[in-house]
Amino acid sequence: MQEATATVSHSRSAYFDEAQSADIVNGRMGQGIDPRLEQVMSVLVKHLHAAVKEIEPTHEEWFAAVRFLTETGQICNAWRQEYILLSDILGVSMLVDAINHRRPTGATPNTILGPFYVANAPEYENGANICLDGKGEPLVVAGRVTDLAGKPIADAKLEVWQTNDDGFYDVQQKGIQPDSNLRGVFTSDHDGGYSFKSVKPRHYPIPSDGPVGKLLGAMGRHPNRAAHLHFIVTAPGYESVITHIFTPDCPYLPEDAVFGVKSELIADFRKVEDRETAQRVGLEAPFWSVTWDFALAPATKPAHVIA
Repeated sequence: MQEATATVSHSRSAYFDEAQSADIVNGRMGQGIDPRLEQVMSVLVKHLHAAVKEIEPTHEEWFAAVRFLTETGQICNAWRQEYILLSDILGVSMLVDAINHRRPTGATPNTILGPFYVANAPEYENGANICLDGKGEPLVVAGRVTDLAGKPIADAKLEVWQTNDDGFYDVQQKGIQPDSNLRGVFTSDHDGGYSFKSVKPRHYPIPSDGPVGKLLGAMGRHPNRAAHLHFIVTAPGYESVITHIFTPDCPYLPEDAVFGVKSELIADFRKVEDRETAQRVGLEAPFWSVTWDFALAPATKPAHVIA
């Protein structure tokens, strides 16, 4: 009895071809996979192949790129996320944030979270001082949390954090800075008001001792962030805001290393010389003062939870 010979039909796209490379790779996608995963991977493959064809890298250049990604992963740890930093300096973090936070006119704009957010910071009464190392020029921050119509939002939670006057977050200097230095959580009062004491923020470099810093240098870019305070403002029934406020006199406003500056977030920092005013807020003159109000949009989806 003659043995049957199996025949396999191959389409031309089953075999690699430079001109059709992305279509061939995407054609291997299985049946019944998650539709969103299929969409994401198809687009990534399409644009990655297009970029490689435009660049035409040598083998050495491609392996250098692989080494860069490997080193980027190797430097990541519990408090340093080099891949977030890479996303930041390429403007991708801000683009993703903008896409996901298209808010109504009048709502406080978002900006990036940054890699040094720490959950469960100490809770303080309004008016408390979050500067624990005594460095820097004293600052009073005050304002209100309202809805888009200006109605006060009571019991809103405001999380704030910043670098010290040496340009480092507390988690970057364990054993040097006090724990939770320049971090705090405040709650708005019945009129939506909040206030706290801190120090005037200063510009600082993002970590530049790793692969991302080397990439910035190779591209002829500096690593400096414009001076800012971080905020997260949350209230039931409203969309959470992750944002900064920036000092108007910082030289790096137009060239922030991670593209985090929006014109609407540049605040008016005033230097107060009056001694009586200083006494009323428990400081010595001179000190800096900034008033900043947050306008929250109504929630249209479940509140974002930071893991």
